[in-house]
Amino acid sequence: MPSLTPRPPRGAAAGTDRRRWLSWVAAFAALPGLALLVGCDAKRIEKLEEGVATEADVRRQFGEPAAIHDDGGGARTLEYTRQPEGQTAYMISIGADGRMSALRQVLRPDVFARITPGMDQAQVRRLIGRPGRTQRYELRREEAWDWRFLDGQDARVFAVTFDETGRVLRTETLPDPRVTEAGGPSR
Repeated sequence: MPSLTPRPPRGAAAGTDRRRWLSWVAAFAALPGLALLVGCDAKRIEKLEEGVATEADVRRQFGEPAAIHDDGGGARTLEYTRQPEGQTAYMISIGADGRMSALRQVLRPDVFARITPGMDQAQVRRLIGRPGRTQRYELRREEAWDWRFLDGQDARVFAVTFDETGRVLRTETLPDPRVTEAGGPSR
């Protein structure tokens, strides 16, 4: 009976084919962990009802937030990011009454469109949460922040480049290199 276990390629072109095969294996090996994380978030979210769930309920489901943003008047927003490995970031609004008033997944193209040249780093962080990766470019006097996200089924990276004063210069959306470099489809 043939084995269902995938086998690495053999033969003359085995070096390149073997690397490609290993890249595919690595890419697909990560999928169950990602699915588990997404599945866990869905279960957590379904337990929280807007206007009913309290901040304590939110913290019981999601844990300690990455940041707490003051919205004034006693209201605040709790930031929960799944970066750098995940592809989501949640902003959960708590009203002055201590109840959840909104739960938003903010790593989406319509939210990215609100980030414009001249905004500062704090404004960007407030909109889409802590980046998954930051990189300084000393010679250009720039800093880039990246967030991994899903655009439909496609894995993407949203990048914001700041000038030396911490103001947005430009934004761009690119295929996620960790998926495309692994030789797999861009999803």
